[in-house]
Amino acid sequence: MLQPSQRGVALPASPYRKLSPYADAARQRGIIVHPLNIGQPDIETPPAMLAAVQNADIRVLEYGPTAGTVSYRQKLATYYQNLGLDVTAEDILVTTGGSESISFALLACLNPGDEFIVPEPFYGPYNAFAISTGTHVVAVASHLENDFALPPVEEFERKITPRTKAILICSPNNPTGYVYSRQELEQIKDLCVRHNLFLLSDEAYREFCYDATFTSALHLQGADDHVVLLDTISKRYSACGARIGALVTKNKTLRDIVFKLAQLRVCPPGLGQLLAEAAADLPEDYFDHTKAEYLARRNLMVSRLRAMPGVRCPLPRGAFYVLCHLPIDDADLFAKWLLEKFSYRNETLMVSPASGFYATPSLGRQQMRMAYVVNQDVINRAMDCLEVALREYPGRSH
Repeated sequence: MLQPSQRGVALPASPYRKLSPYADAARQRGIIVHPLNIGQPDIETPPAMLAAVQNADIRVLEYGPTAGTVSYRQKLATYYQNLGLDVTAEDILVTTGGSESISFALLACLNPGDEFIVPEPFYGPYNAFAISTGTHVVAVASHLENDFALPPVEEFERKITPRTKAILICSPNNPTGYVYSRQELEQIKDLCVRHNLFLLSDEAYREFCYDATFTSALHLQGADDHVVLLDTISKRYSACGARIGALVTKNKTLRDIVFKLAQLRVCPPGLGQLLAEAAADLPEDYFDHTKAEYLARRNLMVSRLRAMPGVRCPLPRGAFYVLCHLPIDDADLFAKWLLEKFSYRNETLMVSPASGFYATPSLGRQQMRMAYVVNQDVINRAMDCLEVALREYPGRSH
């Protein structure tokens, strides 16, 4: 009998997509399902970005440069420079979404069997990226009780072994919304320099910081060869389907290796780059409305959750996710029950059980992530459903 690869079998299901078949079945029964499971914004993609593709005079959609078009990389470099980052077009390799930048970073920085340290909970697919690249996640736990702040740097240092090659951080954090302070990042940077580790920095949500100041890993001094910035336009411009990201590093040797990896997929999406390049010409105040809307949505969701008995919910300071503790036995069972057995006013909600955002099996069993990427009316209706569901759920804990 033919056997698939052990790597493929070991890949975990997506923590935010694995319940989609149950949601589809609920919709087929006529139930309205509010999608709080995934970070897909409902704010419109800027019309100027879409127009750049719609109005393009293209006769042949040909291969583009492996690193991305020069014009887009130059505009992206200007975007970073406006954030105070010392970045040139030569430091940038355009990727097929942020996902490819993560994969490229692990393949270029680590050998099979090597380890990278990451605070948990973390972006769920990091587990799958580790398996697909033959590397290993080593988790350092952060805790809901202190808002998922970065664990003490001593806990990272205790995890370092001869196989450790990198520390991976995400700020603003998905799934917790925590924004790492400059002091916290300086400590991690110093640790990476001291132990000769790469610092992989996932900065997909940098535009959305509400009660904290954003610091990029590339703002830090004295670590140019160590820092690899992982980026995407998906969230900041509501352009998830464009599949345009970037890997940015001042380390030329590493950049050359990533370029060879990128040659395997030839080039990033051409139409997506047209759309992304148009984003660079948006007015400086573009993010003001978007950020204000997400802030209002965050405040609404958090206030509704905190009013529910037994729910504990830190205040996320960035991104657009809430990771909360619920008075239930098991968030995976509860999330499935919401779609299979429950409805309120013919409505229910789809959430992401938090177990998929941890590497430690015992953690996150009573937590779930919800994305406040839908409008405030939908948030209120979803919270109405959740409030009733928590009263009716047979596995409620006390």
